[in-house]
Amino acid sequence: MKRIVVCGLSNRAMQMFIKPILTKFSQENEIVGLLDQDERRGDLIYERFPELRDVPYYSPEAFSEMISKTRPTTVIVTSRDDTHVDYILQGLKYDLDIICEKPMVITSQDARRVMEAEESSKGKVTVAFNYRYNPFHRKIKEIILEGKIGKITSIDLNWYIDTYHGSSYFKRWNRMRKHSGGLSVHKSTHHFDLVNWWIDQKPVEVFAYGDLHYYGKHGEENPSQIDNRYCGTCTEKLLCNYYSRWNNRTNSEVVKDDHVKAEVEQNYTNYRPDACIFDHEIEIEDTYVATVKYNQGALLSYSINFSLPYEGYRLAINGTKGRIETQEFHELSRIPFPVPEQTIDYFPLFGSKEIIHVVQNEGGHGGGDPLIQEDLFLGIDSSRKYEILAGSRAGAYSIAVGEGVWKSSKENKPIRIDQLLENYIYE
Repeated sequence: MKRIVVCGLSNRAMQMFIKPILTKFSQENEIVGLLDQDERRGDLIYERFPELRDVPYYSPEAFSEMISKTRPTTVIVTSRDDTHVDYILQGLKYDLDIICEKPMVITSQDARRVMEAEESSKGKVTVAFNYRYNPFHRKIKEIILEGKIGKITSIDLNWYIDTYHGSSYFKRWNRMRKHSGGLSVHKSTHHFDLVNWWIDQKPVEVFAYGDLHYYGKHGEENPSQIDNRYCGTCTEKLLCNYYSRWNNRTNSEVVKDDHVKAEVEQNYTNYRPDACIFDHEIEIEDTYVATVKYNQGALLSYSINFSLPYEGYRLAINGTKGRIETQEFHELSRIPFPVPEQTIDYFPLFGSKEIIHVVQNEGGHGGGDPLIQEDLFLGIDSSRKYEILAGSRAGAYSIAVGEGVWKSSKENKPIRIDQLLENYIYE
């Protein structure tokens, strides 16, 4: 029986971890402690999950007391990104296993600290890269392992975030680099981890450009230069195309938030996740293009844009024996035009094209969430022929690439991944 404490009572904690543990995995797992900096979030947990009313709530400074009194085996970390490192290190100090939401941490320096602490601990760090478990992404991994496209030479990955989802990052804490590491870390680590895992090569060097085009004080759609506005109370919201696209005049503001749903302000204490996307304090980028070089010769061409008419991605992987392509249109309810079914198209170097229709399953992130939950709470599926659950090294590589993208775009020079990690995992 795993005895679990949850650090960070976010919406992600509720939907991805707490609810499944209580409804699907309660015979093997028990939640014994809850921790958050906002006592209101503790109240919210008790309201939504009455069966947890006897589970004690703790504030961050009481972490050691929580461990002493609840005697957990596992710490789930689903707090704000910049706080992950604190809970991971404290948990490892007590020889506890860690399950951490992505990104593992927000800097390469903190990634090194986590790996060093893990080496001297009996505990193990697992990063919940649920997108690996998406059926299309698993199939891509299997095609590569089968050798159908040969040695990987290059990857083209272009990611598109629509105006609904993209603007949400600029309404809340993610817009502050000190809290999120910027979107090349908070969001793009998902994508860098996928590529690293697919091709099983180490990233060596990154060169990138990045800029802030849509949001912040210079955004072209900004109704005025007034600062400190909030969507829920803004007198100019009907002049804002971002607001008007997803709301009509009779609707209340609905904010997409990966952490606590914000339909009502009462979910928070002294925090509003509907801050204006054109505030002057916004400094993180909303557009990146990057090239990543890998240790076995592969080259990644990557881009991401956080303000587009639809959401999804285009992917192509080239090898010495052929090429695979796929395109995903995500959140179909938000796309106002017909889109094709996602397939994987295989083009052998010499031969006929093959269209692969992938067997899918229900659940969040394209069906990935239920599968990673089974691995996390029931144990790794022994029938799977390849590793899929991510550890601290995978977390570190994804963060180093994301940090390298940002630093390269600011310093206008290539960034060596081994220098960011101080050769820690290049021995």
